[in-house]
Amino acid sequence: MSLALEFCGEWFHIDPAESFLIGREGQLELDDNQYLHRRFLLITFQDGMWWIDNIGSRLSATLADKDGVTQAFLQAGGRLPLVYAETTLLFTAGPTTYEMRLVNDQPAYAPSAVAETSDSGETTIGPVSLTPSQRLLVLALAEPLLNGRGTTASIPSSQAAADRLGWPLTRFNRKLDHVCDKLTRHGVRGLHGGPDKLAVNRRARLVEHAVATRLVSAEDLYKLEDPSSYDDAQ
Repeated sequence: MSLALEFCGEWFHIDPAESFLIGREGQLELDDNQYLHRRFLLITFQDGMWWIDNIGSRLSATLADKDGVTQAFLQAGGRLPLVYAETTLLFTAGPTTYEMRLVNDQPAYAPSAVAETSDSGETTIGPVSLTPSQRLLVLALAEPLLNGRGTTASIPSSQAAADRLGWPLTRFNRKLDHVCDKLTRHGVRGLHGGPDKLAVNRRARLVEHAVATRLVSAEDLYKLEDPSSYDDAQ
């Protein structure tokens, strides 16, 4: 039974007999980020399965299967089994979002394909569909992460993302509210509630979800070169 973690092109092979710690200390040491817990995520092998525990007090993480069909929100104190052959792991600490990959050579679960192809040939995964302007908003926020898949990135401020799109900040914030409301209605957690719902945490959580579930991808980034051509309000 083997589990490997890939981050920024470096592979860590996790021993089932030992725990694997991610944080400002541990086997995967990210000590250059003061916003990250010293002990954040703990991976262990117990009862014949791999598990990931959030042992931090503030931060959350997003996990999804390779194709982005299913995703989970791991809050502080939470625990999840790592059941897929490949799991994408994303989390944000301060201005930085991290993306990692977990590869399990004996997965407990193999997801069935649930993508639906319409008569026009377009493929949709899951129940959420975005308007063109909503997709532009998510792309503007996710652009740094999509440009550096598998590394780290900084989430743009609302003002920077609005400037990228050529929108007034008031329009950007209104559409951000609409996108978060829509995803929340479809069961996405972490986009509403708490004192940080209007701060970087909400934007970061939106980016984590959108990238993990392939709601947007690097193939969509060309739209940001001329956003007015893909804006339904134009």
